Amino acid sequence: MKKNTTGKKGLFKNLRIQVLFFCIVFANTLTAQPGPPRGPIVLAADDTEAFPHAPAGFDKKRENIMHGKTDSVQYDSKIVGTRRKLLIYTPPGYSAGKKYPVLYLLHGIGGTEREWYKYAEPDAILDNLYAEKKIVPMIVVFPNGRAMKNDADTGNVFSREKMEAFANFEKDLLNDVIPFVEANYPVIKDRESRAIAGFSMGGGQSLNFGLGHLDTFAWIGGFSSAPNTKKPDELVPDPAGAAKKIKLLYLSCGDKDGLISISQGVHRYLKENKVPHIWQVIAGSHNMTMWVNDLYLFSQRIFR
Repeated sequence: MKKNTTGKKGLFKNLRIQVLFFCIVFANTLTAQPGPPRGPIVLAADDTEAFPHAPAGFDKKRENIMHGKTDSVQYDSKIVGTRRKLLIYTPPGYSAGKKYPVLYLLHGIGGTEREWYKYAEPDAILDNLYAEKKIVPMIVVFPNGRAMKNDADTGNVFSREKMEAFANFEKDLLNDVIPFVEANYPVIKDRESRAIAGFSMGGGQSLNFGLGHLDTFAWIGGFSSAPNTKKPDELVPDPAGAAKKIKLLYLSCGDKDGLISISQGVHRYLKENKVPHIWQVIAGSHNMTMWVNDLYLFSQRIFR
């Protein structure tokens, strides 16, 4: 009788996935930790910098400039069935009498809505760019991308339930987060005034949700996107149609990041199918040092 090995194969596959996600969690919690292993890194001729690295001091607070404000707010999530938290950054000189575009900025697998602030100072990056008149005034929303009632970054953050919660956030974002922001803040309510970006797990979410809803988002950024990223032909099944709608598609990764093959695959598909995009590869691995540089570069190129 032939032995049934399907169960064992499935078990080993799940273990490999869990180990990979554990590595991502570990990498996301440090500022200089090598990325998770995923086979050999093979760089192509076009895996190069599109823009120079941010200048020294770009992410340090300056005292002699105007500053934005970051508030913690709560919204009712019908998708999850509970009240959930957001951090919302409003720019220097914010006024309820003006209308602003919105950037939805997502975190990695091991964090919450506070992860960007836990390991970096995104408000300082944005404040400094405003002072230098390099970005369009915008509201930035930091949601918790784990759409479940217990959305804390504790316990087994790579359990099946929590992985599914990251996918479920698509519904929460579209049906609860965006309507809340647009009902409570003076924002412009059209696709060309919405951007979505994130790192690692949040990078995969941004590509999945942004490219999957080009009627909602026109500006999309995937920073060191994780294995939750859909296959390129699923992300962009209609290249010609997508090319007409996308205002900016920004992909980036470090040249020593064990996950670079994911972003390379998306880039190559887009290139072959003539979908305009930015492909940024710089020296580095899977860490916040990369992602603050991405925020610096991406934020200057949206809403223009």
